[in-house]
Amino acid sequence: MEIKYVVKDDTNLLRILKEKLSISNRLYRKIKNGYIFVNGNNFDYKTILHQGDIITINLDFIEDNSNIVPNKDINFNILYEDKWLLVVDKNPFMPIHPSINYFENSLSNGIKYYYDINNIYKKIRIINRLDKDTSGIVIIAKSEYIQDNIKILLKEYVAIAKGEFSEKEGTINKPIKRKNDSIIERCIDENGDKAITNYKVIKTVNINNEILSVVKCQLETGRTHQIRVHLSSIGHPILGDTLYGTKSDLISRQALHCYNMKFIHPLTRKEINIISPIPDDMKFII
Repeated sequence: MEIKYVVKDDTNLLRILKEKLSISNRLYRKIKNGYIFVNGNNFDYKTILHQGDIITINLDFIEDNSNIVPNKDINFNILYEDKWLLVVDKNPFMPIHPSINYFENSLSNGIKYYYDINNIYKKIRIINRLDKDTSGIVIIAKSEYIQDNIKILLKEYVAIAKGEFSEKEGTINKPIKRKNDSIIERCIDENGDKAITNYKVIKTVNINNEILSVVKCQLETGRTHQIRVHLSSIGHPILGDTLYGTKSDLISRQALHCYNMKFIHPLTRKEINIISPIPDDMKFII
């Protein structure tokens, strides 16, 4: 894990680290002694560098991730991987992080096992979080540098919502905050955080005289439960969402799947587009 940069103009090392390479203050404190080299040698950060000098940053140092218990029985499909990033397809009914009730049975426990058998000695850094019962794409950074600098361009979900929409596409711009009497539940509140969801109905189905809408949702913000709260607020709760709607005989969870993400890779600067197939329980209804 190395970052290399060829100096373009005469300047000092610290300025390049901050302005050109976007090294955070926290990461800089970890690497400033022994992990930064100029032309193969250690350098004082105040030293003036010249055009053509080569800066090398070694990020291949060991991090302690022993706080998470490895679990070989946690299954996930790998959608993309390089030495900097891991992108997986999370199954429903699986939390992202360990908790009291899921101490060894979260996605992070499975990632920890995967890291162990592949000699990846890094903390598990989840870039985007999904609810336990939401399926789909999860991005994991193998380096603090990636976590700090990855640029998400697009987050799209497929939801199956109750009822037929009067407007087939639109934008829901309603602030969201945590409900006063709940740790988990969110609500629309003018004093909440800005939340914007763009939606487009792509199909309407009728199952046992129940009208359902298959909706593509694109997030401009990333609030907790955002799509679930927004669709419920306009009278179309997600099918099977017992927190913001009602239980369903058609599916045993909220019918929500993160299926499409685009991001700029912080090292290659290339745009990467990840697609996750619609899971069987939602596909059956669609």
